[in-house]
Amino acid sequence: MYLSMKETANYLEMDQSIIRKLVLEQKIRAIYDGEDYLINKDQFNDHLKQIELYKERIREYLQEPIPEDIDVKDED
Repeated sequence: MYLSMKETANYLEMDQSIIRKLVLEQKIRAIYDGEDYLINKDQFNDHLKQIELYKERIREYLQEPIPEDIDVKDED
């Protein structure tokens, strides 16, 4: 499925100017149809999966309790 730059910006929740810059720098693959660039939506699937995986790992890390320090001594 192909998306326009505007649709891609909405899909990735990014500014349209950033998408245009990435297309022109050839960091995002796109096809120019004479009027607009068309971007294949499937090329972002791996990227979005990795982002979700990182978010889940961060959530797990933040929920992990802080272990007690073995070397703490009360000298009062």
